[in-house]
Amino acid sequence: MTNGKARTQTVITVIVIALIGYVAYRLVLAWGGGVPRDFADARAQGALIAQNIVNETAQFQADLTKINELDRQGKFTEALALTTEVASSSPDIRDQAVELSNQLMKMTQALNNLGLVEARQLALNSISNRLALLSELISYDADISKLLEALRGRFIGAHTTSEITALVNQINSDVSAINNYNMSAADSMQKFDALTK
Repeated sequence: MTNGKARTQTVITVIVIALIGYVAYRLVLAWGGGVPRDFADARAQGALIAQNIVNETAQFQADLTKINELDRQGKFTEALALTTEVASSSPDIRDQAVELSNQLMKMTQALNNLGLVEARQLALNSISNRLALLSELISYDADISKLLEALRGRFIGAHTTSEITALVNQINSDVSAINNYNMSAADSMQKFDALTK
């Protein structure tokens, strides 16, 4: 009788362990290594958008060097034309910023579904860095507008070369900060991947 009872308990234990293993396996398949699908999708989209923003601001940074040089040479018309061209891309960057904020919202909403506390913290770090990138992007956009106005003011002598140079330096600083925040966000997600795979 005791042997039969022990055998039954062993069989039940084996079945329970098998069920737990099966459920865990199905969850891993459904979540892609413990990462909710909505989080993974938003993360991938957000990373692409952030990289596009970084690429565009890097191109603008190269243009700013030319603008500064044109201003120093007294070629105000050319400097103004190039700045206007740079400023005309701002609406596209603003649209990308809105889309990035949407993806970050989706990531944030999915945070509670991440099982590991460490993974959650790394994801939160990445989101925080991307939010800081967005904040810096707002400053960048405002500084581009100020530069455009300053270059227009050069025609009537309302602004000096040193003011233009200061604005160009500020915009370069904005771009560097955007790059740094993006790299920090990517670094957090690399650590996240190592933890969740």
